[in-house]
Amino acid sequence: MRENDFFVIKAEEDGVNVIGLTRGNTTRFHHSEKLDAGEVMIAQFTEHTSAVKVRGKATIQTNHGEMKTEGS
Repeated sequence: MRENDFFVIKAEEDGVNVIGLTRGNTTRFHHSEKLDAGEVMIAQFTEHTSAVKVRGKATIQTNHGEMKTEGS
């Protein structure tokens, strides 16, 4: 993904965690959101965010396709 690419996370259950991870010499958590069933988050990678971790049952859409997590 390029830095300006957007991705969409749709929670399929209450309590889905979306965690942003930093760039740099050490990878750290830098942002966290909690989504409830049906909520949608539209996000993108930035100069500070190099990865995103999704915990819980959700659908993730990117320009590379759609995937579903298996839940917690």
